[in-house]
Amino acid sequence: MKKLFVAFAFALGLQAGAHAGFAEGASAYNARNYATALREIVPLAKAGHADAQHLLGLMYYMGRGVARDYKQAFAWHHKAALQGKSDAQYVVGAMYYTGNAVPQDQRHAVAWFRRAAEQGHAEAQHALGLMYRYHQAGMPQDMVLAYMLWNLAAASGNHNAVEQRAAISRQMTQEQIEEAQSLSRTWKPGRPLPTTSRTGTNS
Repeated sequence: MKKLFVAFAFALGLQAGAHAGFAEGASAYNARNYATALREIVPLAKAGHADAQHLLGLMYYMGRGVARDYKQAFAWHHKAALQGKSDAQYVVGAMYYTGNAVPQDQRHAVAWFRRAAEQGHAEAQHALGLMYRYHQAGMPQDMVLAYMLWNLAAASGNHNAVEQRAAISRQMTQEQIEEAQSLSRTWKPGRPLPTTSRTGTNS
């Protein structure tokens, strides 16, 4: 059994109509002008702006413009996650999974990964797929659900999911692959992901 490895992937994607100060702060961050980024981002984060909270959490996590502080990183990401920011939900899940700045809690990790994955977050989908494939974090082993999740993640450009899907397909029956493909086609972002499959646990 391979050990589940969660790789952080921080996306900044500006949404249409985002607050001007956040756009300036994100641009400054990308230009590595962290003092300016911090000046623009902090007031927005304190005012409840989810994108700013996520970026401020990232700055604390990476130690960019501020002293590295994982507790602050978690706190700001958690605020953004509660507002539905999928990137932040993924980070919160990863920090719970690894026990970074919070007590390790795989149940919380799975819950946050699922919330992000159900919004179409590719890295969260990949992580959940690993949990189903290798029977980790209290998840049942289900190759159909793993394949489905990696199928979705691969469609969003996650290269690790492409490799994992190819490897697992060699151990699946045609019926299992067809079920996984069907689940992938019918699922839409914003809808709950399935928690069981018809054929995936019969491997």
